[in-house]
Amino acid sequence: MCLKWWIVGLHVWPRALKAPLERARRPGVTAQKTNEKVQMLWQLIRFGIVGLALTFCVAGSYWAVADLLHIDPMVSMTLVYAIFTGIGFVLHSRVSFRGHGARDRVHVRTVRFFVTNGLGFASNQFFVWLLVKYLGGPTWWPVIPIIFVTPILTFTLNRRWVFG
Repeated sequence: MCLKWWIVGLHVWPRALKAPLERARRPGVTAQKTNEKVQMLWQLIRFGIVGLALTFCVAGSYWAVADLLHIDPMVSMTLVYAIFTGIGFVLHSRVSFRGHGARDRVHVRTVRFFVTNGLGFASNQFFVWLLVKYLGGPTWWPVIPIIFVTPILTFTLNRRWVFG
């Protein structure tokens, strides 16, 4: 019985290995998908660089205003986010997502960007409320999810909805 399966396997494996190679040789389909993936990778890299700089500026400014100036953490996040949302729109539209999607209907893209950032702001405010106000933690605790959670949300919405 085992010998039979081994012999059958000799005939099946070469065909199984050839199929992906034949699909890869087809013009257009694979090249187009590969090109889209490469473009998305570069967008992700650019978004990461711009977003990382903005995220650290937001997180650091939030902490500085809340801790050093002794302003309520919720108010601090509101002030800081209002300032960096405008900067973020300019940088993300010109750097992170340049060449992606249509560039007409600027008013629609602008509104969508501010809605997306509003969701990012709401998630950051939730982290501040939960970790500082509700749990009584130090003002630096929300910096961790602000850096690691909110960017995932905003990248996804920016790529698919705002600049898509």
